[in-house]
Amino acid sequence: MSSSSLSGRTVLVTGATSGIGHQTARLLAERGATVLLHGRTAEEAHAAVDRLVTLSDVSAERLCAYGADFSRLEEVEQFAARVLAEHPHLDVLVNNAGMAAPERHTVTVDGNEIAFQVNFLAHYLLTNLLEPALTSAPGGRVVNVSSSLHRTGSIQWADPNRARRYSRLAAYAQSQLALTVFAADPRVTAVSVHPGICTTSLLPLYAHEGVSPADGAAHVVRLCDPAVEIVNGAYYDRDQRVAPAPAATEERTVKRLSKLADVLVGHTA
Repeated sequence: MSSSSLSGRTVLVTGATSGIGHQTARLLAERGATVLLHGRTAEEAHAAVDRLVTLSDVSAERLCAYGADFSRLEEVEQFAARVLAEHPHLDVLVNNAGMAAPERHTVTVDGNEIAFQVNFLAHYLLTNLLEPALTSAPGGRVVNVSSSLHRTGSIQWADPNRARRYSRLAAYAQSQLALTVFAADPRVTAVSVHPGICTTSLLPLYAHEGVSPADGAAHVVRLCDPAVEIVNGAYYDRDQRVAPAPAATEERTVKRLSKLADVLVGHTA
């Protein structure tokens, strides 16, 4: 990959303050992209920008910090409005922010199970609100950082908040399946990627050992590169395109998920 194909591009990375998101932001910036780093708070995002400027050869002019707590959809809306005002053209949105579902069933102020909201619904809302910036020129794309665990998931249509039967692993898998299904939504060109099992805060869900977050980030960055052709709805396991769970390719499921998500984020399409 030549460094030039990313230079001059504008990329927004959610969850860019640690782990794969932070390494993705670093690699993109080193290759000449303008990177918008999102963190749960503005302070965390600014600290992440400072770390990049100090520890890697990246100029501060090409980095912008944004804070938004994804467990509050109102903050997602304010965040999207700011991005649209400041960056009316966006080449890539990397939906990376994620959390492990907590031990106990937890509901956000918006009334959604927290992992489903932070990992999927907030990204669903953000992507749709940023659609004008992503489609302002041809070639805009979305990269959803998903997980191989999406294969073990099922979307509980009648009880997406899993109020009746809660298991943290099932809740996490459902959120990752939804994110993977969402890549096939026709509104913007999107793919999902399982970046490999990396030593991040999510590692305990998978294994005892993982590769470095930078290794995982390299697979994300590759899909951000306009020189790499992508097909809407495609799913990658690291650098290999593979078939996702069957639900992710069913048009009926894609439409049904959009309907459900519209209701849960309080937006009608």
